[in-house]
Amino acid sequence: MGELVFFDVETTMPTGADSRCWMLEFGAILVCPRKLVEIGSYCTLIRPTDLSVVPPHRISGITREAVSSAPPFEDVADQIYKIMNGRVWVGHNIRRFDCLRLKEAFADIGRPPPEPIGMIDSLNVLQQGFGRRAGDLKMATLASYFKIGPQKHRSIDDARMNLEVIKHCATVLFLESSLPNVLSNNNNIGMVTRSKASTTLSCRQEIRRKSPPTCTAVSHRTSPYNTRSLGKVVEKAKYALRSARGSRTLNTLVRHSRYLLR
Repeated sequence: MGELVFFDVETTMPTGADSRCWMLEFGAILVCPRKLVEIGSYCTLIRPTDLSVVPPHRISGITREAVSSAPPFEDVADQIYKIMNGRVWVGHNIRRFDCLRLKEAFADIGRPPPEPIGMIDSLNVLQQGFGRRAGDLKMATLASYFKIGPQKHRSIDDARMNLEVIKHCATVLFLESSLPNVLSNNNNIGMVTRSKASTTLSCRQEIRRKSPPTCTAVSHRTSPYNTRSLGKVVEKAKYALRSARGSRTLNTLVRHSRYLLR
């Protein structure tokens, strides 16, 4: 059975529609698929070619000063290739974001990227199975829901958090399947289904997709009347109520309601 590698990359935020996300940090943990325990890890900051793309201050602590002394991607490419190639890749929205950043980085140095033997995108898996029990599918929201702790937005920490979130979600689904009539989440109306259309999103949109926004379910009621005749119905209702005013019984109102419904 192939080993699982949970990974995450931290990047710059694009400043324009066509600007690129530059990798600033890579982190991965090797996980035994039978016991779901960490058996190895690797993490490194990465210095981009142009340091001006890195903001001087950042909440996560990945600042321009922090990456200025980090190795360029070319110097860490061998280690990243070694831990990633030939394993099952696991991560949150990795299909549309993290995997693309890896391919770009290896293409920049003229080398083929590592290849997985399988891929598990936890965002897609949870969309189909777990739904919006926590409110939305942001990693921070899910971690808060299960009392795992705050998201740090650092590669190795987010990879470990992803593992814990999957464990908790899987446990909930396992328990529900054991007693479906007692524990099943029948009110999970916020379940997300993937669009069949293949949509290309910008780098900024994919960063947000790693923490998807909350969607609100909207229901629409169908009017029993033709909208064109709605005005006539209202006028008839007014006439019926005026005619029934002051009556001691409901007979008058019933008689006028028959006229209204003709």
